[in-house]
Amino acid sequence: MRAVLMLVISWVVLAPESVTTAHAAARANRVSVSYVPPKNAAHQPIYDELKEVSFLEKLQQFLAPFRLPRALLVKVAGCDGDANAFYEKDAITVCYEYIEQLRKTMPAQTTLAGVTPFDALAGPLIDTCLHEFAHALFEMLEVPVLGREEDAADQVSAYIMLQLGKVEARRLIGGVAHAYQTEAEAVTAPPAMTHFADVHGTPAQRFYNVLCIAYGADKQLFGYVVERGYLPKERAEDCEDEYRQVARAYEKLIGPHVDPSRAKKVFDRSWLSPTVR
Repeated sequence: MRAVLMLVISWVVLAPESVTTAHAAARANRVSVSYVPPKNAAHQPIYDELKEVSFLEKLQQFLAPFRLPRALLVKVAGCDGDANAFYEKDAITVCYEYIEQLRKTMPAQTTLAGVTPFDALAGPLIDTCLHEFAHALFEMLEVPVLGREEDAADQVSAYIMLQLGKVEARRLIGGVAHAYQTEAEAVTAPPAMTHFADVHGTPAQRFYNVLCIAYGADKQLFGYVVERGYLPKERAEDCEDEYRQVARAYEKLIGPHVDPSRAKKVFDRSWLSPTVR
């Protein structure tokens, strides 16, 4: 009994120090990037274009303010035909096949909703990177998540994009919404029951969710989504509360792990090219 008691006492005494040490080990600027040469020759132009615009280096700078306990690798790579992106073992992989799919669904010209071909590619690509980064944050920082983790990752991504300047936030959210709408409208047959067993929401649900959080964040900037009927008025009534819920959770659970001075520089900076329209 004395041995057990001493073990408990030792744990109580040492635990705070261990926790402090763990927090001290976490630091900003722990993201590295890699362009893995494509396996498929058809993906070589994507590889070349990403390197030419320094896409991963810019993403690295964007994620620099987050204090992580371990190094995180973000890479683009071939995925043997799988149009996907995923996080596992301290690495985010964005597949060339996924980027190729986005390129194939880009509109030929600016849509009626104001989404340019460039934004239709940049919006979902950046959203996907931030979505997978959210999964990394949940694991590395041991962030508790109520509900589906995929929904929470969507919310974190949208919240981060909405902290950018108004013009860029609108362009990114518009691009993301366009991608979900395109995917939803491509479904011609009624979905099977098992379709709803997926860990992700349906494209239509994710379309309305991203519009709702955006409208809840800024009704003036995103008022058009209700005025033009993209977001039902019945859903729009509660969107401000939905945004506040996400903002409160983010600031409480993730905010303490962000370097504020670095974050200000990130969100004050312009990231999207104003010339590519």
